[in-house]
Amino acid sequence: ARPCPGLEEGPCGWGPCTPRALQLCNNSEGYLAVYSLLAILQGIVVNGLINISISTIEKRYELNSSLTGLISASYDIAFCLLSLFVSYFGERGHKPRWLAFSAFMLGLGSLVFSLPHFSSGKYQYGDKLEDTCQTAETTFANATCSATMNSSLHKYLYVFILGQLLLGVGGTPLYTLGTAFIDDSVPKHKSSLYIGIGYAMSLLGPAIGYVLGGQLLKVYIDIQIPKRQDTTYTKVDQDDPRWLGAWWIGFLVCFLAIWLLIIPFSCFPRHLPGTAKIQAEKISETHDDGSQVLVHTNDIGRSFKDFPMALLILLRNPVLMSLIIASSSEALVATGFATFLPKFIENQFGKSSSFSATLGGLVLIPAAALGQVISGVLVSKCKMNCKSIIKFMISTCSVALILNTVFLFAKCGNEPFAGVSETYNGTGTLYNLTAPCNANCRCLRSVYYPICGRDEVQYFSPCFAGCASYIFNNMKKTYYNCSCIGKPKRENGLEDFLYEAVPGKCPTECKFLPLFLTFFFFAVVFTFMASTPTTVAILRCVPDKQRSFALGVQSVFLRLLGTIPGPILFGVAIDNSCTLWDINECETKGACWVYDNERMAYLLMSISAACKTITIIFVVMAVYFYKPPPLTKALPRKTPEKVAVI
Repeated sequence: ARPCPGLEEGPCGWGPCTPRALQLCNNSEGYLAVYSLLAILQGIVVNGLINISISTIEKRYELNSSLTGLISASYDIAFCLLSLFVSYFGERGHKPRWLAFSAFMLGLGSLVFSLPHFSSGKYQYGDKLEDTCQTAETTFANATCSATMNSSLHKYLYVFILGQLLLGVGGTPLYTLGTAFIDDSVPKHKSSLYIGIGYAMSLLGPAIGYVLGGQLLKVYIDIQIPKRQDTTYTKVDQDDPRWLGAWWIGFLVCFLAIWLLIIPFSCFPRHLPGTAKIQAEKISETHDDGSQVLVHTNDIGRSFKDFPMALLILLRNPVLMSLIIASSSEALVATGFATFLPKFIENQFGKSSSFSATLGGLVLIPAAALGQVISGVLVSKCKMNCKSIIKFMISTCSVALILNTVFLFAKCGNEPFAGVSETYNGTGTLYNLTAPCNANCRCLRSVYYPICGRDEVQYFSPCFAGCASYIFNNMKKTYYNCSCIGKPKRENGLEDFLYEAVPGKCPTECKFLPLFLTFFFFAVVFTFMASTPTTVAILRCVPDKQRSFALGVQSVFLRLLGTIPGPILFGVAIDNSCTLWDINECETKGACWVYDNERMAYLLMSISAACKTITIIFVVMAVYFYKPPPLTKALPRKTPEKVAVI
């Protein structure tokens, strides 16, 4: 086989400066290593640090959840707007330099996102909120409805949005042109393995981001806690609701690390050595609808005037569109669970929010990475062609659908909750936290601090339990003199009188958590086993000169139909299972206090099962529509291996 003409292979370096040491990295392994580092750092910032910092940013800059939701969506908005154009024009461009531009924008976005901390001044915390029952004469500044104090802090919203938009601009070339460059530079049977490794590395980013961000939030936001002379102020610690962590440090570190990657990306040549030979040995598997001939004959893609025709060719490819809709349906479920799995674990199994988030991360991220790598290895080792890859996706999605039934039997009922599922020892009414035993406590409904009474009933806060005092016993806070808590349900001697309530939710009797996590882990593995094959099949079924553009089209649909509506749909379903809402002093609906666990499980299972069924239907349609080009039909099965050694 003769090398393809027109592919500019060259040494690794900058113009005439081509150090011999750099040539050791001038291969697909060297590129994959740098690509993986950028993917990891992008994941740390976009899916790790930002997610874990959102609640801190809300408090520091006086933003509500709808506004922070706009911050989160800004990344996808930028990605959607630019994905088609970057992938279209970058297809014939210098892809490694596009990746250098990607690193520049990702670093700049990280820097901009951290800037509000340096221009908003020192954090001023106020008086400590008491969580116990106070006398009727005690007044609270925030116990009555009043207009929000004038503050300019909320204007930093636009800086955060700008940072996210820049991050979106930087992320666009990474997963379109960066992936296509891998496919260009390696033999066909190795492509899935390399892409699988790259995608798996991108999943490590959020895991590292959550761990790094969690540790940084243990550092005070201004590094040094200010000393106050006024005795009415008390020093804040991590257990104090006024505590805010140093959310901004991680963004500065990532800014520097990402900008360092501009150097290696800028030194790669337009095509790695050996690319021409690899391209010549590849046998086309483009869907036989005439698009390959049309693109090559008219040389579509050289100018902007070809953009509508190039887009129309892809949109009329039934195999491509079936795969795109299938992957979008899977993305909807994946992003929905990535957002709300910790909340599901917290409410179903009675765990703390931090522990639930840790469990969710330990299940989702390793399982997703494992699925990516396993599928990449299988497709590579078995040397699957395009049609075999799509059939492989049907089997993995079907297994994931079966494992999805875990929601039917690994669910838990609700534990007793005073004022919600039962009354206060026969007083008060259901769905009303106020009862005669706490009517004089002037409790704040905006401060949710659950405690478990010795009567094995959960209370909204020590105040609503009527607890007037507390002490620290072996570094653990215990509450006493609680007017709403009844007698112990079980007689255990003196142990009954050691405390009346302890912080946290009451321990659940439900023992299904290990079973749920096991089944859900394998469901995620099989779900993500379809991810790498989908990308490889998309790259195979379109004309060679439209591969990057096809990934750009997929990225747009993936966000419009998957990652953007996914968290919204899951959020609506979870809100629909709420049994008691927070209605504050201004009669404004806030967060949900208590959920109907069974209803939540059934709703999430229904959404997941429906999306996976849609995925399977469209993957089957892709198999039905796919027609291999005549050359592939005429060649015997072993031909690709013979051609490779010519």
